[in-house]
Amino acid sequence: MLSEFARTMVTDFPIQRILDRLVERIVEILPITGAGVTLITPSAEPHYIAASDDSALLYEQLQAEVGEGPCLLAYDSGEAVCVADLSEEGRFPAFTPRALDAGLRAVFTFPLRNGSSRLGALDLYREEPGPLEKDAMEAAQTLADVAAAYLLNAQARAELSETSARSHFSSLHDALTGLPNRVLLVELLEFALMRATKSDVLPAVLFADLDQFKSINDTYSHRIGDELLIAVAKRLGNLLRSSDVLGRLSGDEFVMVCEDLDDPSQVDVIAQRISSALGSPFELSCGLVDMTASVGIAVADHGESAEEILHRADMAMYQAKSKGRGRHQIIDVHEQAESERRTTLKFDLHTAVRNQELHVDYQPIVKTSDRRIIGFEALLRWTHPIYGPISPSVLIPLAEEAGLIGAVGAWVLAQACIDRRRWSAVDAAAPLGVSVNVSPHQLMEPDFVDSVKATLGCSTSGIDPALLTLEVTESVMIHDSARALLVLDDLKQLGVNLSLDDFGTGYSSLNYLDRFPADVLKIDQTFIGRLDQGHPSQAIVASIISLSRTLGMKVVAEGVETLEEHQFLSEIDCDACQGFYFAQPMPSNEIDLLIERPDASGAVLLPVSFTPSHRDQLGSTIKSAFCASLDTLIRPIES
Repeated sequence: MLSEFARTMVTDFPIQRILDRLVERIVEILPITGAGVTLITPSAEPHYIAASDDSALLYEQLQAEVGEGPCLLAYDSGEAVCVADLSEEGRFPAFTPRALDAGLRAVFTFPLRNGSSRLGALDLYREEPGPLEKDAMEAAQTLADVAAAYLLNAQARAELSETSARSHFSSLHDALTGLPNRVLLVELLEFALMRATKSDVLPAVLFADLDQFKSINDTYSHRIGDELLIAVAKRLGNLLRSSDVLGRLSGDEFVMVCEDLDDPSQVDVIAQRISSALGSPFELSCGLVDMTASVGIAVADHGESAEEILHRADMAMYQAKSKGRGRHQIIDVHEQAESERRTTLKFDLHTAVRNQELHVDYQPIVKTSDRRIIGFEALLRWTHPIYGPISPSVLIPLAEEAGLIGAVGAWVLAQACIDRRRWSAVDAAAPLGVSVNVSPHQLMEPDFVDSVKATLGCSTSGIDPALLTLEVTESVMIHDSARALLVLDDLKQLGVNLSLDDFGTGYSSLNYLDRFPADVLKIDQTFIGRLDQGHPSQAIVASIISLSRTLGMKVVAEGVETLEEHQFLSEIDCDACQGFYFAQPMPSNEIDLLIERPDASGAVLLPVSFTPSHRDQLGSTIKSAFCASLDTLIRPIES
C-alpha cells in the first residue's frame, strides 16, 4: 500500500479520490471495522470528509457536529489518540455516549502532519473493544504521514493549476471589466466568421468609442474614468443576446460582435440601443456624469478576416465621430478612404514633430483706421510630402487625436515667443504683440499654465507677458466651464492677454461672455464675409462691437477680404482687422523685413505691396495697358 501511495503522489488524482482510496484499502490490511479521514482548517472547521462505510461516516460527522472527539484531539496535539475501550473514555462527554449508542467501541486516531503543517486526522474504528498491535499502530501512522505528504503535494498542484487558470484568463480578458480583450475577441470573431460560411447570415461588428472620455480622466481622475468604463461595460452587457459577444479593445473602445441577424438592418437598431443605453447619466462616486459614444458598424463580407472587419468598423467609428457626438455610422467606402488618409497623416505627424518639420507663419493684425500693424497671429503650418499643405482645421484635430496637441501647442508658443523676442530689436512706437491659438484640449491639460509660465521665463523665449495674447474659442466653456474659468484666471495672473476667438460660432457665446476674462474679441469671418449681404449682417457685426465696448474689450475682425468690408468696419470703429485684404500669412523672415521699415513715428505700416487686392488691381492695370499697346501695334499690320 505504501508503494501505491508513492505512485499516487506524482499523479493528478483529486484529493477526495485519494482519501476514499485510503480508507478503503486500510480496512483491508488492518484489524479494524472502519476508517475515516477529516481535513481541518486552521480555524478547526472540518471539510473533505471520507469514510469506508456509512458507520464510519456517521462517526466522522458526529465529531464535526459536537466539536470534539479523538479526531480533533489528534489534530490539536499532533499526537496519536488511542481509545481501546470507548465505554471507559471520559474526555469526550458529548461524543462518547452517542458513538456508543451507534455501536462504536474503540477508536485509534493518527494526525495528518508534515513538518509544521497540520492537515487533519485519520480515524480507525472497531466495533469491539481492544488495543491495536504495535505494528498496526506504526503502519497506520506511516500511512497517515504518507497521506499528509501527498495532500500537501496535491494542494500545491491545485494552487498552481488555479494560478495557471487565472493567468490564462487574464491573458484573454480585460483586467478592469472582465470582458474579452482583443486577443480573445479576434479569436471569437474568427469562429463567428467560420460558422457564417455554413449559412447566409454574416456577423456584424459594432465598434463603440466613448466621446470626450479623455476629458473625464483629466477633469476628475483616472479612478473615476475606470468607474465609468466598468459602468459602460455593464450597460452594454445588458444589451447582449445569447449569441452576441462584447469585448473591450483598449482605453474607451468597446466592440460588440452580433451573429444570427435575420436582417442586416438590425445592426442599426442595435446601434440605437447602445446610444439609448448610454444616454442616461452615470452615477459615479464624483456625482452624475453624462457620456455618449460614437459607433461604427461593419457587416462581414465573405472571405474577410477578423482583423479586416475590425478595421472597417474602426473606420466607420471615426466617420461617425466626425459627424458629432453620439452618432452611429455604417462604413462608407469613400469616407473609409478619407479615414485611412487621416490615419496616415496621424502617423506621419508623429514623424514630422520628431523631425521638426512643422513651421509657423504669421498674419499681420492691423489697426483698422490706418493699417498700422499692431501684432501678428502665429499660425501652425505643415506641408506633407504627399498631400501637400495640411489645413489648420485638419491639422489641429489630428494633433489632438494623435495625443500630440500638448507638445505641438507648446512648440508653437515657444517658437512665437522666440520670434517675437527677435523682433524686439525694432524700436516701434507701439510694441507689436503676438497671438497664439490654444485648443480646448491644450488649455485643459493640467500643466498648461506652468508651461506658459516656463516659456515666458526662458532665456531664449522669454518676452514681456503683455506682448502675448492667447486665443481660445468659446467651446472651452461647454464641458467644464468652472475649471476653464479657473485656468483662464490663472493665465491672466501671469500678465498675458486673452482673446475670445471665432466669436459667434459656438453654442453659448452670450451665456459666458460676461464671465470670460477676455481682453480681445475676434469676430468670426463668417459674419465678416456676409457684410455685403446688407443690413442684417451689418447690424450683427455693429452690435457685437458695441457689446464688446461695453464689456471693455477690443475687437478684431477676422477674414477681411475686400475693400468694402474694410470701409464698413472703419465706419463703425472696429479696432483692428485681419485677413487676406491686408496680407496673407507669411514666414518669419518676411516679417523681419517688414518690421525693419518703420515710418518716421516708429510705427510699422503695412505697405500696399503686401495687399493682394492692390496687387490684383495693379496687375489688371498693367495687363490692360499691355493689351492696348499690343492692339495698337497689330492694327496697322492688319490694315
